[in-house]
Amino acid sequence: MAELVAKDRSQGWASYLDEGEEILWQDRPDPGFHMTQEDYALAGFGLVFACFAAVWMFAAASSGSIFWVFGSIHFLVGLGLFVGGVYWNTYRRQHSWYALSSRRAFIATDLPWRGRRLKYWPITADSPIKLDFGPPDSVWFAIEMQRGRSRMHEVPIGFERIPDGRAVVRLIRRVQEGQG
Repeated sequence: MAELVAKDRSQGWASYLDEGEEILWQDRPDPGFHMTQEDYALAGFGLVFACFAAVWMFAAASSGSIFWVFGSIHFLVGLGLFVGGVYWNTYRRQHSWYALSSRRAFIATDLPWRGRRLKYWPITADSPIKLDFGPPDSVWFAIEMQRGRSRMHEVPIGFERIPDGRAVVRLIRRVQEGQG
């Protein structure tokens, strides 16, 4: 995976391509609301965390103590986890663009606090390809290791929730065979 900076923004994807490289496919993910099992887990944890903090704040306030204020931080964290679990992945997909070239897969995003980013992954004969049938389909073509709280874990990278994943897999296979 690497990040690119545009040579000339007026040319779209072409400004990111190497000589002899061409765009084979481009699209955007389905912008509709959708939650995964991980999203439900995060939202559920955030809701429980926020409710526990609210109960603690109420108990602290009932005792006449000012300590209830410290619970507001935990309440806001829980609320943030809940809202993030429910909406973040949908929002991220709504601000993403995909492209497949004769050599690489590109994912462009424009997100708050992160700004505009373009990452790419080379498509080689060894690239792991997985198709999750939809509709909409998702095509996974790389795996990244990310650090969690206590350990590293694998995160699949790919084109999420696209209209015709089967056609994209056929194009990726052509690239893998050197026919891209």
